[in-house]
Amino acid sequence: MATKLFLVGYMGCGKSTLARKLSRRTGLRAVDTDAEVERLEGASVGDIFRYEGEERFRELERAVVARLAAADEACIVATGGGLPTWSDNMDVLAAAGRTVYLRRSAESIVARLSPYGRAKRPRLQGLEGAELVEFMRRDIAGRESCYAQASLVLDCDALSDEEAVERIIRYLAENE
Repeated sequence: MATKLFLVGYMGCGKSTLARKLSRRTGLRAVDTDAEVERLEGASVGDIFRYEGEERFRELERAVVARLAAADEACIVATGGGLPTWSDNMDVLAAAGRTVYLRRSAESIVARLSPYGRAKRPRLQGLEGAELVEFMRRDIAGRESCYAQASLVLDCDALSDEEAVERIIRYLAENE
């Protein structure tokens, strides 16, 4: 079975961006579970949440993870923020490859998110300023114990993307 790297963390923490950068450095294919769900369903994550509900979205994410876990292809996977917290998904990710938690503070994530980035995340609709930061703080705290099960926890607030990529590549080299 080919090694897979699963990037986990809260929405907006940089999983998709770092997956692309890691892909360029390693030559491995980058996969974004949200993009895969959208491709398979022909609908945006927001529309799936709105018209079919979160439960259906989580089932679709789970199907994408099962397919990736079973495939004999090394790849870098940017998971959706809630994916690891649903059912036994974190255990499935850990059994299929290495997991890296990209830990960021709520303030850091808010600073990173563009208006488009906020608009495309259904759970952030209608939240601004201090209310948005407080929502994220509570939500991150509720997910921390799940994310922290990752094989590598990387505190990213003080790291550039390039430094984070370097640390992940070094971790992979040391743990082959």
